[in-house]
Amino acid sequence: MALNKLLFSNSKGDQLVGRLELPVDQHPKAYALFAHCFTCNKNLSAVRNISKALTQKGFGVLRFDFTGLGESEGDFADTNFSSNIDDLVAAGRYMESELEAPSLIVGHSLGGAAVIFAAKELDSVRAVATIGAPSSPDHVQHLIQSGLPEIEEKGEAQLNIGGRPFTIKKQFLEDISGVNMQATIKALRKPILVAHSPQDDTVGINNAAEIYSAAMHPKSFLSLDGADHLLSNTADSLYVGQMIAAWAERYIDTEEAADLKTTHQVLVHSDVESGYTLDIQAGKHTFKADEPESIGGNDFGPTPYDLLLASLGACTAITMRMYANRKGWPVEDIEIHLNHNKEHLQDCEDCESSDAKIDVIERYIEIKGDVDEKQRKRMMQIADKCPVHKTVHSEIRVVTTEISES
Repeated sequence: MALNKLLFSNSKGDQLVGRLELPVDQHPKAYALFAHCFTCNKNLSAVRNISKALTQKGFGVLRFDFTGLGESEGDFADTNFSSNIDDLVAAGRYMESELEAPSLIVGHSLGGAAVIFAAKELDSVRAVATIGAPSSPDHVQHLIQSGLPEIEEKGEAQLNIGGRPFTIKKQFLEDISGVNMQATIKALRKPILVAHSPQDDTVGINNAAEIYSAAMHPKSFLSLDGADHLLSNTADSLYVGQMIAAWAERYIDTEEAADLKTTHQVLVHSDVESGYTLDIQAGKHTFKADEPESIGGNDFGPTPYDLLLASLGACTAITMRMYANRKGWPVEDIEIHLNHNKEHLQDCEDCESSDAKIDVIERYIEIKGDVDEKQRKRMMQIADKCPVHKTVHSEIRVVTTEISES
């Protein structure tokens, strides 16, 4: 995944800051626009994880801070639900002029309500996804319930929301109370996915039912069973992103996945937000590598040594299968079991030195089918003929060249 910082202006001239995330080859098949939750920002862990899941499926994703939040300019106290919609439209217009118009729009919590309105203004949007969204924006009044008397009396109040102080003005309440979301949902006439947790105690599941009921077909519901409102469990946010990506592909015109757009066979990308989690593209195929949580990784994918063993195992099985098929032997299944470790060299003088150890790959092969001992023996010989086996046993040179940043 490639990560880029973007700056654009809203309708009032405030500079908004966003992050553009691209697939590992930096050539997205389509673009998505993401709206974060009330008083949150683009760097919320759930927002990052959902974006990563979308980029893994080939989407480019723009996530940004609404006016007065995160890195964006402006005074949050002067914003409201309508200004959030305006910010989204400004982001969509920026994408259209500088990148490619968004065809998918995703919103979390109050951001989910905002994307429904913004989707009406952005003709390029072909699919809308909401996550834990209220069926009416005035639902957020429960978050500021304690300050309502002061707001009514003085016109504003400073409230603690999510552990941070925010000034809420009366115009914010007036704005959200004047929104007819049900009519907007009904008039949307775009495919919509409503994702919500039955255990959401911030925005109850009844909100999802009301959004779904008001929406016209095609519409879909995704139950996030066991998740909390902020999707604080990493597995939940990654799941949401993966499901949105799979669902959206049905409604978005995308080109068939192209081969890797570099002169190289494999591209591995590491960004500062992901730690040891790596995005890998090999030809048309994308996947992740990682390290275990015990050494600081996220365990989102196989380790580099797991991939090495998988490469040898895959090549062994394919080579044996090709041979058995060519001979017409009744080999039903082939299983390759592999381990990797380091062992001391025999008769080493300094066995504590790392140079006194060698890498040992243990390969166990199980051949299933009605084959005789002669055939089994020959199959085991063929296992050593696989190209990867030959490569790891040959002298290998790794030639490293730095690519200058353009």
